[in-house]
Amino acid sequence: MSLRGGGPIEELAIPSGTTVEEHDVVVDGDVLVGGQSTVELGVRGRNVAIGERVSVGDDIEAEGDCRLDTWCSVDGNVLVGEDAYLGERVTVTGRLMVSGDLDIGDDVTIEEGFEANGWIVIRNPVPTIVFYFIVLSQLLRVGETDAADELAEALADGDDVRDPLLIPRSAEIADDAWRVSTPATVGDDCRLHGNLRAASIRVGERNEVFGSLRAREDITVGAETVIHGDVTTRGGTVTVEAGARVLGDVSAGDLVVYDGAEIQGTLRARGEMKLVQRTGPETEADEVEEGGGAEAGGSDGVDSEEPDGVGDDDADPGDGTENETTESAREDDAPETDGESDAEGTAAVTADAGAATEGVESENDS
Repeated sequence: MSLRGGGPIEELAIPSGTTVEEHDVVVDGDVLVGGQSTVELGVRGRNVAIGERVSVGDDIEAEGDCRLDTWCSVDGNVLVGEDAYLGERVTVTGRLMVSGDLDIGDDVTIEEGFEANGWIVIRNPVPTIVFYFIVLSQLLRVGETDAADELAEALADGDDVRDPLLIPRSAEIADDAWRVSTPATVGDDCRLHGNLRAASIRVGERNEVFGSLRAREDITVGAETVIHGDVTTRGGTVTVEAGARVLGDVSAGDLVVYDGAEIQGTLRARGEMKLVQRTGPETEADEVEEGGGAEAGGSDGVDSEEPDGVGDDDADPGDGTENETTESAREDDAPETDGESDAEGTAAVTADAGAATEGVESENDS
């Protein structure tokens, strides 16, 4: 696997169980960082492979092997449980501690010295683990997934195969923001600090993100995930699944909110707004759709104060569609009001299913 140039790392992939502790990113599996990236946090993982011209702002701790490509800089210590490989012109401001062998290139600077319990070879290293990554990436490219699984199991020495942390080329990872130009995927049971900026974002279940989500395309917030910030996309679809909590505003092209979700801020949708509620464990979800330019504000699900001029008298009990938990109000003949798009009528959608839904105001194009 080439970690320089436009290598095969095509997305930011944060595996399940990843946490940010103090100033370190801690993962159970491997860590691979693409070239010309900036990682202002420390890194702790099993095997750590850092691409060309990457800057790491704190310590690196690797249970297995550690690879630092040419022109890398580490502002801290490097602790390696097995073998270490340092390319040409690598700079380490702290101390290098290696339990196994050390391969080191020319013009390497280690300001506080180094210690290795095994062989020390001064050359331009091409480590075996990087060769394995090259073979693995080529197998995946040609679709030989079975052979790739066998190779991954062999590299794990009988241990469980764990997903790596993948950071694409030219990424910026800091305590206040994670910025990439590729799609981003977050696994389950993660605890992250900082705003997440990517082309598209998919957050799994039972995560806690202390920051906002912003993408050019779709954003999905998984069940029982808490987002301590806003969720914003330019023209994509935002999907908030059941049990998720967004402690800020949601703005999207299209918006899909499942029954049981909690959004404490304002909802804005340039296109369609769908409130999806499940009437039974094996029954297809019912959808309440609203047209373009929808906006709602409130908390506790899709909750808001009822807008002026729209009340119980505006609903038509004979024409509306009603079940146990959903009631849809018809359009009235109220005068045109201001909104995100021009509309001739104002409609209110009220739903109450676990997380109460009241007073969702939308303005539909006539």
